[in-house]
Amino acid sequence: MTDKVANTTHSHIMPSEWVLNFCPKCGTALQDRIAFSRTRRYCPNCDEIIFREHKVAAGLLVVDDGGRVLLVRRAWGPMQGYWSLPAGFVDFDEAPAEAAVRECHEETGRETEVIALLDLISGREHTRGADLVVIYRGRIIGGALAANDDAGDVGFFALDGLPPLAFRATRRAVERWRALCEEQPV
Repeated sequence: MTDKVANTTHSHIMPSEWVLNFCPKCGTALQDRIAFSRTRRYCPNCDEIIFREHKVAAGLLVVDDGGRVLLVRRAWGPMQGYWSLPAGFVDFDEAPAEAAVRECHEETGRETEVIALLDLISGREHTRGADLVVIYRGRIIGGALAANDDAGDVGFFALDGLPPLAFRATRRAVERWRALCEEQPV
């Protein structure tokens, strides 16, 4: 097996850090096998194809009465010191919208509610990142603004005065919001 597994039905190549080498059930070295029209990892001991599950994150784009976007400065890597939407991983027992509200509260101190789905962004940006990021539009319903959890700072920023943004998902969500504002002023 090479470090990269070519996909027979898609054009991407799986980076080596995403390839499973050992069975998560029994620890046996995995092999490659064509299954369901693509190369997949296979455990000869368990006689099973290993299906990977996506890591899902959820975030909230919150805008204040002045049209400024709520952002958090990352206290830790990756992208320490850069800014992003309040976001984080969806726990196995919660809906993405619940995770977005929870993460926003944990990072900013603000209580929020989801208004609508803004975007669904796919494609992992770094090895510890999410494969899917669900971005919601939200509104503040309470709480006091304070940087908490893994946020080193928190603030509202005008669309024409944004600080350096950490991730493609944040940039895309902000651009989507900008386009919606241009289509129909909020």
